[in-house]
Amino acid sequence: MEPAAPEQLVAIRVQPRASRERVLGLRGEAIAIALKAPPVDGAANEALLKLIARQLKVSAAAVELVRGASGRSKWIRVAGWSADQVRAALLRPGA
Repeated sequence: MEPAAPEQLVAIRVQPRASRERVLGLRGEAIAIALKAPPVDGAANEALLKLIARQLKVSAAAVELVRGASGRSKWIRVAGWSADQVRAALLRPGA
């Protein structure tokens, strides 16, 4: 994939080892997401990308972790989607 333009990046704040996987809402500028997976050996990153792909109904290959592989604060982009479209879809009630 080519370098992400700032308008394509979405800030995510991950809460690993949660009881269930879900989008929690906005925390400042970032979308908070709870994941069951522990932050070990990339398990939480993989779970995050799969959850976002499932929520947006896109292939897992369309979701890319751009920054934050080893921290709770992450930046992702989704091929063919603007950051505003991703935010709206993830924060939509019932998503």
